[in-house]
Amino acid sequence: MKAILMKTSGEPDVLTLTEISQPTINSPTTILIKLKAAGINPIDTKLRQRGTFYPEEMPAVLGCDGAGIVEAIGSEVTRFQPGDEVYFCAGGLGKIGTGNYAEYAVVEEHRVALKPTTLSFPEAAAAPLVLITAWEALYDRARLTPGQTVLIHGGAGGVGHVAIQLAKLKGAKVCTTVGSTDKARLVRQFGADEPILYKKTDFVESVLSWTDGQGVDVAFDTVGGQTFFDTCGAVKVYGDIVTILQPDSSIGNLKVARTRNLRLGLELMLTPALMGLKEGQTHQMSILEQCATFIDEGKLTLHLSQTFPLEETVTAHKALEAGSNTGKIALTIV
Repeated sequence: MKAILMKTSGEPDVLTLTEISQPTINSPTTILIKLKAAGINPIDTKLRQRGTFYPEEMPAVLGCDGAGIVEAIGSEVTRFQPGDEVYFCAGGLGKIGTGNYAEYAVVEEHRVALKPTTLSFPEAAAAPLVLITAWEALYDRARLTPGQTVLIHGGAGGVGHVAIQLAKLKGAKVCTTVGSTDKARLVRQFGADEPILYKKTDFVESVLSWTDGQGVDVAFDTVGGQTFFDTCGAVKVYGDIVTILQPDSSIGNLKVARTRNLRLGLELMLTPALMGLKEGQTHQMSILEQCATFIDEGKLTLHLSQTFPLEETVTAHKALEAGSNTGKIALTIV
């Protein structure tokens, strides 16, 4: 089968289109999926630049997100039949025999959900990682409740635009940082109550003004760096701040967070995969099932800004790394 192979770490051109062996069902609980599309996420570019989590198993096929059609099932599979349209987040971290920049994938049944019927395959492939990340950050880590106020950084981005919608579905009020007036208009379409043009105004001051000096109940940091430490001053006393990046102590400290008695949450949706936690993987599958319902009911949308054919994966990585993208990017697989 055709696949994009990474033989060494480096710039995007280390990704090459190659013929490799097609995977086969390797346990009674796995399914063979004919991939129609694969999502591209920042984790893909980081693994390409720095190396995968399993360097001893190189070369690797990247891509955590996929969508396609079930072609065959293991003898103990009960939830799917050949012909089912599915989407999932699994593989792509460097383990041999995994990855979705390819024509086929073999995935454990408990990691797969039926694709939202109203989404195309590229849209569905772009969705899983960001849906799970935003859900776990807001619902599991921050324990968001109706009526709370939320600050979401990067609201026009992949995780951010989904986080806005999930926060609104929970009955929260949302402010979000954006880099342009065009993005401000876009995030309003997703339900944001207060876009903040962070290049023109101090976002902490804007948040405090919006909340009558109290700060938000929950802040969701998708940017990291100094932004994480600055955000602590925009959260109310005894509030929550969740980040998807590792705080860098060489940049700042947690004095403000400690003074305000904030509850800190670290969100890494890859934990169940990296630690082999089946319960966590099953929980993530259930998130995809619930989100599929929201999507098909018109309560949640996925913004896909660009698609590239599998053969143009290098260009797709360059587009993601160029920054200023809105929503998601996906690969189409014929």
